Amino acid sequence: MKPYLAAAIQMNSSPELAENLNQAEDLIDLAVRQGATLVTLPENFAFLGEESLKMSMADKIAAESEQFLKIMAQRYQIALFGGGFPVPIKGDKVYNTASLFGPDGIQLTTYKKVHLFDVNLPDGNTYQESLTVFSGTELPPVYPSEEFGALGLSVCYDVRFPELYRHLSKQGADILLIPAAFTAFTGKDHWQVLLQARAIENTCYVIAPAQTGKHYARRQSHGHALIVDPWGTVLADAGDKPGVAIAPIDPDRLEQVRRQMPSLNHRVFG
Repeated sequence: MKPYLAAAIQMNSSPELAENLNQAEDLIDLAVRQGATLVTLPENFAFLGEESLKMSMADKIAAESEQFLKIMAQRYQIALFGGGFPVPIKGDKVYNTASLFGPDGIQLTTYKKVHLFDVNLPDGNTYQESLTVFSGTELPPVYPSEEFGALGLSVCYDVRFPELYRHLSKQGADILLIPAAFTAFTGKDHWQVLLQARAIENTCYVIAPAQTGKHYARRQSHGHALIVDPWGTVLADAGDKPGVAIAPIDPDRLEQVRRQMPSLNHRVFG
C-alpha cells in the first residue's frame, strides 16, 4: 500500500433511520473533501434506539444500511466500512453485522459481532445485547487490500478481548477497525487506553469511529473517535461532538515500528 488518509466518523445517531443516514452522508462528504479514501462509520450508525423498535424495524434497517454503504462507496469512490447494524436471521434475533465495501460498491467482507455487551454499570444503566442479538460464531476476517493494507474487522465490545486482535495480527492485519458506541460511563476510563493497547501490542494502526452524546432515554455515548498509530500515539481525536477524525496511514511508519519493536516475532504462546 501507499500512504493514504483514513477517516473515523463520529455520529450522534438516534431512532430516526433517515436522519441518521443523512447525518452519515454529510460526514462522509466532509471526510472525502478532506482527502480521506478509507472512511469508517461507527456501530449503530443507522439506528440507535430502543431494542423493541430496532427489532420491529430490523429488516428495513438492514436493507437501507447495505444499500447506503454501497451507494456512498460508489459515489465517493472510497472504501467504506459500516460498523454494526442489525441483520435479521430466523427467529426473533439479529446479527450485529459490520460490512466493508469497495469503491466499486462491491461488498468485500463482513463480520458478525462475537462479544455481546451484557453488563450492569454502576451508573444505573443495564445493557443486555444478547436479548436481541445472536453472537457470531466465526473469528473476524482480515481483508487484504493492496491499496489500504490488511484490514482487520471487529466491533465495539470486542476491544476488551485481546485474543481477538492477536488473531487478526497473526492473520497479517496492518490496520484494526474498531467501530463503537461506547458508553459514556466506561468510555471516560477505558476507551482510549484500550485502543492504544490494541495498537501497541499488535503494532497496528487502529481506526475507531464512534458514537457521541445522548441518543434516547438514558443512553449516552463517550465520543472521541480516534486514529492511533502502531506506537500507540493518538493521531486524531474527534472530541465529543459529531465530526470526523482524519489521519495518515503510512506503511513506512508501520514498518519502522515493527522493526524497532518486533514483539510479534517474539511470541512464545501462539
